[in-house]
Amino acid sequence: MRAQTLSGGFDNPAIQSAQAFRSVMEAMARPGQIREIAGAEPPAPLSIAAGSVLLTLCDADTPVHLAGSADNDDVRAWLAFHTGVPLAGPSQATFAVGDWDALMPLDAYRIGTPEYPDRSATLIVDRAEISASGATLSGPGIKSQAALSLPEVAAFQSNRALFPLGLDFIFTSGTRLAALPRSTRVA
Repeated sequence: MRAQTLSGGFDNPAIQSAQAFRSVMEAMARPGQIREIAGAEPPAPLSIAAGSVLLTLCDADTPVHLAGSADNDDVRAWLAFHTGVPLAGPSQATFAVGDWDALMPLDAYRIGTPEYPDRSATLIVDRAEISASGATLSGPGIKSQAALSLPEVAAFQSNRALFPLGLDFIFTSGTRLAALPRSTRVA
């Protein structure tokens, strides 16, 4: 087994996973706010933030889809060792990770059902940069308005139109993350 597979997990799993979980939940509760998250050192091309989210939210009962360059032997082995996640195609995945273009098309992922809207996918979009500028966000968890650099606007507007169904998004870059739940309006 390669050393990179064995390394890069949380050094202190109880504390670091709790801190990472809090960062993710605060980001989901306050769409558009950028949070710091750290602890993981995943193989390339995953960011520290994407790796930390995966270590925190995924386990052997959580199917994950690796898209584009994120689908490589090093990432597969690292995730298998640290989380035991089963890898899946987009239609079976609870989480998907990759860059925006690799995650397309969005209609390949589960959006939930009227009886179980929570049975949808969360996409972890690893980006070169995220900033509090660009698209205007409003809705639950946002006092008046927030801004977030999104790869496009129309896809998120279409996703919001499906509410209470739809996809949730976590944007990661370096050690930063921001979230865009399906309930958020994007202009």
